[in-house]
Amino acid sequence: MVYFLSDAHIGSRAMDDAGHQERFVSLLNDLGKDATAIYLLGDIFDFWSEYFWRDVSKREYEPLLDCLKAMTDRGIPVHYFIGNHDIWTYGELAKRTGVIVHRNPEVMTIAGKKCLLAHGDGLVPSNYLEQFPKEVQKKIRSFMRLRRLFHNPVAQFLFRLVPPAWGNKLGYEWAKRSRLKELAHPCGYKGENKEELVLFAKEMESSQEPRAKSQEPKTDYYIFGHRHIELDLELATGARVIILGDCFRQWTYAAMDEQGKLELLCIQEQNS
Repeated sequence: MVYFLSDAHIGSRAMDDAGHQERFVSLLNDLGKDATAIYLLGDIFDFWSEYFWRDVSKREYEPLLDCLKAMTDRGIPVHYFIGNHDIWTYGELAKRTGVIVHRNPEVMTIAGKKCLLAHGDGLVPSNYLEQFPKEVQKKIRSFMRLRRLFHNPVAQFLFRLVPPAWGNKLGYEWAKRSRLKELAHPCGYKGENKEELVLFAKEMESSQEPRAKSQEPKTDYYIFGHRHIELDLELATGARVIILGDCFRQWTYAAMDEQGKLELLCIQEQNS
């Protein structure tokens, strides 16, 4: 089986749950019993940053890091797609755990199915802003500017010069505010004609239409995290948009068998 998980937000200062990391590690260990590959689609940590200085605070993540290292040592490929909370990895995470880090969306063939994989932040259709009033457009543009800053190589280099205690205090506080805001006002499914990742997938499908008669296969699955909603939506083209939910509140993930059949699962339902 191939498994897809996202948005565990381990280490969040907004969630008072001492067993959160332990529960996520237990889930990974269970999946590892028959996993041929695992795809982690971002925001596994609520904040992860690597500095030029030694950062002893990462000891709090040792159970998860050790779990990932044990999996890769056993020959299970673990693919780690950065999200918007764990952008700042430059080699340490991969070195400590053996995971394969992906910094951009990737198209991969898994069990014979063509899959587009990404965390999902920043993926919007080209005309996305036009549907909003100007005041909302302004907020979205502010977010996109902040995202570009977070991904800017110069800004990343300068942040790595900051002492870890200072950088982590800033990063965890930023992440805490984001989590508290989302927990207080969760944004549910907006509908097929408003959900950003669905609209992005539809635009991608439209761009593939001229190649429909070629030998290149069309996309079977668009698999995302980021939105903290559980979604399995089949588009008119036959492609499916999968949004994985999360692993701190819903505890959902996806599994794909050897024939390429994919389904969303929930550990609460399995344990009930």
